[in-house]
Amino acid sequence: MIHPDTELRLVNEIIGYGVFATKFIPQGTIVWVLDELDQQFDEGYILSLDRLQQEHVFKYSFRGRDGNYILCWDIGRYINHSFYANCISTAYDFEIAPRDIYPGEELTDHYACFNLDKPFECLPEPGITKTKVMPDDFLLLYPEWDRQVAEVMPYFNCVEQPLRKFISSKFVDKVNAVAAGKERLDSVLDTYYDRQHRLITA
Repeated sequence: MIHPDTELRLVNEIIGYGVFATKFIPQGTIVWVLDELDQQFDEGYILSLDRLQQEHVFKYSFRGRDGNYILCWDIGRYINHSFYANCISTAYDFEIAPRDIYPGEELTDHYACFNLDKPFECLPEPGITKTKVMPDDFLLLYPEWDRQVAEVMPYFNCVEQPLRKFISSKFVDKVNAVAAGKERLDSVLDTYYDRQHRLITA
């Protein structure tokens, strides 16, 4: 589920649609959380679908820690990529704002966190020449993502959290303990889908 103070807008004819904040969303706010309406499919099921259906699922879904493809039921599936993402994944099946997001600002993710099956071609951004996200970028970037999340968790209980009630019951106690400074943050590396390990153990 995406934060309620967001809406779908056309970015431009090249990028297509994106998700934008309609109100101020302060750092430390949950901006998206996996919920029971999000659909999860294994690869075999997707490959059994018509090619047109497959294309849509692969385009709008991401792979979870167990390798299943997760298709968001709401506009969360339209969040675009940025190397300067203002939504950061956590080990607890939700994303958090690492900095303040202002009204009219587009919400973005770094697509490396989505367990990509293949390189993702993207448009250049100011200050960076890279135009491709690689599947193994996750293993290079997760320490930085963990650092950003750790820096804003102290704000977690100080801001409005309309999505807090949707945090999975298996993570609630740990999230509360981390937010209270009683336990250490788990690494987002926990959500990495290790294809090589799966092939070796299969």
